[in-house]
Amino acid sequence: MPFASSLSEHPVASQATGEVAGAVLESLGERPDLVVVTATRPHAGVMPDIVATVAAVLHPLALVGGVAESVVGTGHEIEETPAISLWAGRVGPLAPVQVSATRLADDTWHFAGWPDRIGFDPRALLLLADPFTFPAQEFLAWLHHVRPGLPVIGGNVSGGRGPGGTTLVVGERVVTAGATGVILGAGVDVETVVSQGCRAYGSPLTVTRSDRNVIHEVAGMPAMECMVDQIRSSLDPADIAGIEANGLFVGRLIDEYVEDPGPGDFLVRTVVGADRTTGAVAVDDRVPVGSTVRFHLRDAETADRELATLLQGRQANAALMFSCNGRGTRLFDDAHHDALMLSGAVGPIPLAGFLAAGEIGPIGGQNFVHAFTASVALFRDR
Repeated sequence: MPFASSLSEHPVASQATGEVAGAVLESLGERPDLVVVTATRPHAGVMPDIVATVAAVLHPLALVGGVAESVVGTGHEIEETPAISLWAGRVGPLAPVQVSATRLADDTWHFAGWPDRIGFDPRALLLLADPFTFPAQEFLAWLHHVRPGLPVIGGNVSGGRGPGGTTLVVGERVVTAGATGVILGAGVDVETVVSQGCRAYGSPLTVTRSDRNVIHEVAGMPAMECMVDQIRSSLDPADIAGIEANGLFVGRLIDEYVEDPGPGDFLVRTVVGADRTTGAVAVDDRVPVGSTVRFHLRDAETADRELATLLQGRQANAALMFSCNGRGTRLFDDAHHDALMLSGAVGPIPLAGFLAAGEIGPIGGQNFVHAFTASVALFRDR
């Protein structure tokens, strides 16, 4: 098997690092193409030592990672207690990247660090970003023009509590800003699974008047009136109580040519405000006139069912998972929910990742930053 992973909950970082590095070395051997190392906050202060040890033991071609509030391993999600997760694979051609972002005078962004020439046909990008200094959604929009159709999987690392507090791994260095990643070539098949954990209700409707992120009219009706009508006609009291607890969500159909859109076709965004006077509804994204939208409900049962449906029938030799830090035991009654579901559906394959402060993955062929989502890269050896 060209992949391996290991997870240690030892509270002493040097002991935990030795455990995971030794296990991966024994399973995979030296010089893997890609290594991903993640640690929880209790180990943040010694992350440079962790990285140096992993590099000295494994000698990888590319090494990325970071510090998150919780990390993922095969069948496990270790939340906010000491843990190190290590993943390695022989994935074929790759190119490490480190990207920085600068806001310009006209309020646009300049991105530096993306290679002008890659040397192989890119098939996917693994991207880990600092949520305080790196505008991930703007970068994804920029990348859409530079490399249209390139799937991106990853997330905002969640270990920092403010600007300068993030820890990212770039090769054998640790930095506190920007984004790091690895461009993957055709040496391995990468399949993405993005579960937004939402159930649609009501009918698909067309936005007939909007202004950037404010929806004024849907199907010729005030947006708020339409939303209330859909809630009353489609949901039972228990679902309505769930909305009161978890908020309101709108899904925008990404590909208007899809005849029978399902859960993976709508980009789900949060309703951030409503104006009772005008009937307008604001969401945390732009919604152009002519967009097809559908209202969505988020709860633990829906999230469980959708992830199970999307994983059904998948095959993989390894995986990286980036679930929202609002999932885990904050959403589900049982611990390790997403990691266990992946292992149950695909098998106990090498798995790593973290609970993110914004998950990155494609919907309808376009990459977005999500919330409350499980974003997974499935790797199959060629």
